[in-house]
Amino acid sequence: MKLDIQHNTEASRFEYHENQLLCHLDYQIQDNIMAITHTIVPKALGGRGIAGQLTEAAFAFARNNELKINPVCSYTATYFQRHPEYQSLLAQ
Repeated sequence: MKLDIQHNTEASRFEYHENQLLCHLDYQIQDNIMAITHTIVPKALGGRGIAGQLTEAAFAFARNNELKINPVCSYTATYFQRHPEYQSLLAQ
């Protein structure tokens, strides 16, 4: 199921709210590089693919804005390894 993920540009993060819990992916942009620093999903919402959808939202934003991604977050780094179709977004 596709989640209603919001892009909170003021906080530099992608967000999803469920049952008053906040899931988010934090990033910083500098010199056309989007450093994804954290992906947070509360334990109560784990295992539902929320982190993956937050990551895909960030990747779509990066692609649409011609940004490369620096996967500082371990979840994002693993996502790149498991999804070779996104390798073109990886910062060198």
